[in-house]
Amino acid sequence: MESFEYVVVGAGLSGSAAAWHLAARGHEVALLERATPANDAGSSHGSARIFRYAYPDEFYTSLVQVAAAGWDELARLSGKQLITPHGAVDYGSVRRPERLAAVLETRGIDHELLTAKEAQDRWGQISFDTDVLWHPSAGVIDAHESVATMVNQAVAHGAAVHTNWEVACITESAGSYTLTSIDGRSIQAANVVVAAGGWLPKLLGSLSLPASFLEHFPEFEVRQEQAYHFPYVDGTDPATWPTFIHKREGWQAYGLPGGRDAGFRGQKVAEYNGGKILPSAAEQDGLISAENRRRVINYVEKYLPGLVPEPYAETTCLFTNTPTEDFIIDRADGITILSPCSGHGAKFAPLIGQFAADLATGTGTVPDQFRIAAQVAKAGAH
Repeated sequence: MESFEYVVVGAGLSGSAAAWHLAARGHEVALLERATPANDAGSSHGSARIFRYAYPDEFYTSLVQVAAAGWDELARLSGKQLITPHGAVDYGSVRRPERLAAVLETRGIDHELLTAKEAQDRWGQISFDTDVLWHPSAGVIDAHESVATMVNQAVAHGAAVHTNWEVACITESAGSYTLTSIDGRSIQAANVVVAAGGWLPKLLGSLSLPASFLEHFPEFEVRQEQAYHFPYVDGTDPATWPTFIHKREGWQAYGLPGGRDAGFRGQKVAEYNGGKILPSAAEQDGLISAENRRRVINYVEKYLPGLVPEPYAETTCLFTNTPTEDFIIDRADGITILSPCSGHGAKFAPLIGQFAADLATGTGTVPDQFRIAAQVAKAGAH
């Protein structure tokens, strides 16, 4: 049986980042993936994820600034542009752009707070219903290429990658762990990092985690999200389209240039958390809800005049959400858990990998906001 110092389960953005950081520190690492890295059934496929600094909480904005240095390092190592600058606009009564602007001001991030008319004059392809926050340093992450790049960096530092290796269970004995696949193969590890995303609900009870850890694990849900690509009106330059987040009462939408996924000719638009809830990723069916499609088309007709309101492509993807939308990055005995990331984790990938390596090796820690143990201790103190 093969044996490794660290085995990482899941080769999406978080898992590949963890494998990269662990291998780069000189550790013996294996990366296991149930299919292939960044495959379409996971949360890290495709070429279009939003990179942004705008958060109502300074905590997350400060973490994006740290993560940005990790993206710069990855670009330097690979020679690839993994984030394409487009800028971002945030608006809507629930989004509260003035609050976002205050956070960016505190963190020293370039931004403008515009009236709806000022924004309309600049981006006539979008109809705005409130003041608008603009920050030009936002962009679009190529998720698939980012995963491939981090996997390549891990391999360059000696990591082994096992594809089509779906974990069925993890058992502990005498301080080490045996990972068994659904077809009966086994691999041994002194430490395990689990970055299973939407498959975590199916795996959670089979990971040899302490009962006290599982007892306090927060409830979370897996959603099969739906996204649509709408063609740009003739003559529109895709480079003029920013990413956007629009939050108003009863509706939250987001959009971004679709890049390679959209043949570079359309904007990706979706209703935030508009998909059905699944027991786990294993139950996804890839089917689009006709009701959801109609809602998004109606939204495009009303708010996005720069798009033809007829989607030419559509897809599903997975969001795995905690009740607070905070991440879970924690460790119990020799097992580190890296998910869920609540639909906004992509931009933090290099930093999540660093956190995972720090936690798994015992050389550092992570913010209490991500720790189950710290949250339990805090609750017990009251």
